[in-house]
Amino acid sequence: MWKYEKKLQYPVNIKKKNLKMAKCILTQYGGPAGELAAAWQYLDQRYNMPDDRGKSLLTDIGTEELAHVEMISSMLYQLMKGATKEELKAAGLDSQYAQFGMDLFPSDAFGNPFNMTYIKVSGDYIADIESDMGAEQRARATYEHLMDLTDDPDILGPLSFLREREIVHYQRFKELRDYYLKIKNNTLK
Repeated sequence: MWKYEKKLQYPVNIKKKNLKMAKCILTQYGGPAGELAAAWQYLDQRYNMPDDRGKSLLTDIGTEELAHVEMISSMLYQLMKGATKEELKAAGLDSQYAQFGMDLFPSDAFGNPFNMTYIKVSGDYIADIESDMGAEQRARATYEHLMDLTDDPDILGPLSFLREREIVHYQRFKELRDYYLKIKNNTLK
């Protein structure tokens, strides 16, 4: 199906601990506009696509979103590396630590656990693709908000890369939606 390379899509090499930023970035791990939600949504929706073109695109983007989960996880581990219990508490990550230690758990920036209601499926492939376009725009906006919160180039680099991928994914979904609308309206040439 696809080849797994044991390297990140974009290098993550954060040198400075920043627990407040980690708490904010956590939302792209397990929040409603996060990478895990997108991956799961696209991989679920692919089965309802009317042809291999749609199934292939959703599989490709869904698995790329899993690669983005790896990037976000790497960022979180590096931002939290060496944190003391007192530092975690001061950053509002004490409940995360109390339940999971230094392991990651998919949640949003408020500590709310990942929720399957984030996954949007409708049984209508056009509606699903439009939902995917919206998901990519929400993720892009979240990355822009995260970028506004830091001036650290080690954090900005991966966030910028991920933001750009959201734009590309949006465009691919838009192209697929337009293709299916032409077929549906018998205007495909």
